[in-house]
Order: sequence, then structure tokens, then C-alpha cells
Amino acid sequence: MSTEIFRILEIAQHELFLFSAIFLLIGALDELGVDLIWAVRRIYRRYYFYRTTPPLLARQLAVPRGHGLLAVFVPAWGEADVIGAMLSNCSRNWSGKDCRYRIYVGCYPNDPQSAEQVVEAARSNENIRLVLVNHNGPTTKADCLNRLWYALLSDEIAEGCKAKAIILHDAEDAVHADELHVFNCLVSKGGAVQLPVIPVRTRRSRWISGHYCDEFAEAHGKNLVVREALGAPLPLAGVACAIERNLMGRLAQTNGGKPFDQNSLTEDYELGIRIGAVGGRTIMARILDSQGQLVGTRACFPDTLSTSVRQKTRWLTGIALAGWDRIGWQGNFAQKWMLLQDRKSIFAAVILVAAYICLALTAILALTHMSGVYDPAPFSPLLISLFWLNFAFLMWRLAVRAGFVWALYGPKEALLSVPRSVVSNIIAVMAARRACANYVRHCFGAPLNWDKTAHHIMPDSVTPRD
Repeated sequence: MSTEIFRILEIAQHELFLFSAIFLLIGALDELGVDLIWAVRRIYRRYYFYRTTPPLLARQLAVPRGHGLLAVFVPAWGEADVIGAMLSNCSRNWSGKDCRYRIYVGCYPNDPQSAEQVVEAARSNENIRLVLVNHNGPTTKADCLNRLWYALLSDEIAEGCKAKAIILHDAEDAVHADELHVFNCLVSKGGAVQLPVIPVRTRRSRWISGHYCDEFAEAHGKNLVVREALGAPLPLAGVACAIERNLMGRLAQTNGGKPFDQNSLTEDYELGIRIGAVGGRTIMARILDSQGQLVGTRACFPDTLSTSVRQKTRWLTGIALAGWDRIGWQGNFAQKWMLLQDRKSIFAAVILVAAYICLALTAILALTHMSGVYDPAPFSPLLISLFWLNFAFLMWRLAVRAGFVWALYGPKEALLSVPRSVVSNIIAVMAARRACANYVRHCFGAPLNWDKTAHHIMPDSVTPRD
């Protein structure tokens, strides 16, 4: 290669370095702000609220006077591999509890395998009800949830009383025994309650499925906690969340009688934002059971590269791109900041690509320098300062995430979270590319199609630390 080509590579390296370093620093300062708010809140609560009295455990929450029916909605298209085990898990964990519940499972006429599993589970639990969607599937998750809403309305009319809350779950969820009690005690206080989602790493996928453990540990341990502290609406996870019945009715009235928007790729995310828009408040309930374990829902996430990219493509398209069009920038400064947190992922992927290309060019130029082929100019003091500043923030970012992973999964997974950050970045970049391509086609008239995540594995009985 000629000297001129190396010179061009050097110019590209410097420009990419400056671009990525500046925007990585801006992103790091943004994340640092969230870290500081979480830390101040944690210290304040520990030394003011809990100075003399420890936090209440789940079973110590005050039981409200009115119990009411807790209606659990479970959409199930192509879920024959997991829905039977999921319902058995619910029946086992919720047996003999002080809450009245009914599980509405939505199946499709052209998916008899899933329906058979539901019918079999209902033989031993009268609280399980099969609801057939009135057309063949697959459709969107919101479409199935709306059919379950209509089934609940019919039951309310027939029984002459309203339900207390609607609980959302997916067909592969492993529920906690204290979940219904927590929802029963808290849902009337704000309008909606979100429990932590606890991903369970599959044995064959330490890196792909494992990176969900890292992301959710930090998101549900810090980010959503900060959103609640700032008074910004919390996006719901679509599982392990409960919405007060009358609030759900108001949401339905604003959307033609359908509480779940069938045109949305991320109806659960938008549902949380809409709850805030109508005056509701979502509680992020991080509470321990009597054994000291976090009350939450365990689930297995995609464990292959292709399925993970497909899932995150839908999330990015629905939240960062289509969500921008659908929701806009409503709310106060705190809400706008949190919306920016959600939508910066597309631009963050561009910055990551620029940074990785810069690293590759740096390696090439270092080899040319060692071999005596080309002698690149040294970095300016500004670039060197930006490098070390971003490096310090990177170490901080990895340490913070590892800390949240350690608290939930233990030291082994915390150490693995460091190299898994590279896996997370690769998946984010691949998903962002696909999301942008899909959205550009949508801008020229192509529909945004629902891409369902296939579920084949139910979490086993191990605790998150095992």
C-alpha cells in the first residue's frame, strides 16, 4: 500500500476518533446523571427512611380491604412448548393464596396445540380460562390482549362485579408466589405496578441469553427506579405488571374501546406512557420475599444471535423510531429526558460502529509504525485527554453494570457481564441496522410487521444466584 493510502487511513482515524470520543463522552455524562440520581436516592432512603426500620417484606405489606378479582392476561400464539408448564407454575405458586385470580389465555383457532395445553391445565385449576380469538393467527400481541379484555368485560357483566386489576404475562414466564399479594396491596396506590423481570440464562447460551441478564439487572434495578423518582411515566415491560381496572377502562375509552394499540410494535412500552398521560402513576416495586429473594418474574430470553437481533429490532423500531412518531416529546423535562434515554439507542449504534472502526484503523496504523512502513502523527493532547476520559467512564460503566448483576446473580455473572458488553454492542448495532432499514421502507409505504419472539424454554427451579 502506498503512503497516500496510509495517510487517508490516518485522517479517517482522527476524524472517527474525534466524532466517537465527543459523543461517547456526552452519552457517558448522560448515564452518569442517572447513576448519581440513583445513588442519592439510595443513600437518602437507607439513612432516612430505613434508619430504624428495615424495608417491608412482601408478606408484610398491608392487605387492602377490597380484594377483588385479579385478571391475568396471557397471549399465546405458537406457545405449545411452554404454556402448559407456565400455567402449572402459576397454579402451584398461587395455590392457597389470599388473592382471587383468573388466568385468561388467548389462543387462535389455527393453533390447536397451544389450546390443548391450556385445556389440560384447566382440568386441575378452575381459575384458568381459554379464550379463542375470533380469527386465525398470528396477529399482534395487542390484538390478542384486546380479545382477552373483551372476555373479562363479558365475565364482569355476567358476574355483576368489576375486577380489581389486569396483570400481564407472557407464555414463558415463571411467576413468583408473592406476586399476586404485592399487586393486590399496591395497585390501588398508583394505578399500575411493575415488578422486576429477571432473565434466566440458558445453559447453552452464556453470551447471547446472558446479556439480557446484564441489561435487565441494570434497567430494572436503576433506570426505572430513577424514572419513578423523577415522576416520569414508566414504560411497562409487558410482563409482571398490573394495571388498575378502572384505569385500564379509561385507556380503552381513549382508543375506541381497545386498551391495547394494535398498530404498535411495543404496545407494553406505550401503555406505560399512556398511563402517565391520563394521570396514572406506575410503581416500580422492588421488594423481597421472606427468603430474601427479589419478588419478580423469571423468563428465558432468545439464546441465538438471529432471534436476539430480531427481537431487539422490533424493540428499537417500536420505541426509538415509530415511537417517536406516535408519542412525540410530551411531558415535562424529566419525561423528555427519559424519552431521550429510550431513543438514543439508534444514534448510539452509529457511534459504536464509528468507535470500532477507529479501533481497527488504530491497530492497522500501529502495525505500520512497528514495521517501519508508515509513521503516523501522534495524537493531539485533546484527543489523548478525550481517550483517557472516555476510558475512565467506560470502566465506571462496566463497574456499575457488574454491581447490579452481582446483586442479582452473584460474582460469576458479574465478571461475565464485562465481556458480554461487547456481545450486547454487536447485537445492538445489528438490530439498529435492521430497524432503520425497516423504518425507511415503512416511510415509503411498507407496513411495520409484528415479529413474534418464539419461546421454547421455561425457567427451571433454580434461583437467580445459582
